[in-house]
Amino acid sequence: MHIQSVSDRHSFNEAAMLVERFGDEAVLEAATIADAHLNAGDTPNFARWRQVEQAILMLQLVDVVGEVH
Repeated sequence: MHIQSVSDRHSFNEAAMLVERFGDEAVLEAATIADAHLNAGDTPNFARWRQVEQAILMLQLVDVVGEVH
């Protein structure tokens, strides 16, 4: 599995909030929000919510992926 890096702390804060609220369905909620922004033509917020989606995937990983520093 390839996981992209997320450099924005705000994305992790949003991700943690969604995981707390929606549990395993948090990634679907983030994707739904991102798609709504895309459909509205709001590309900056679309990209931000895709980052949140990636952060949720990282938070839900069970195994370590890649190098640990």
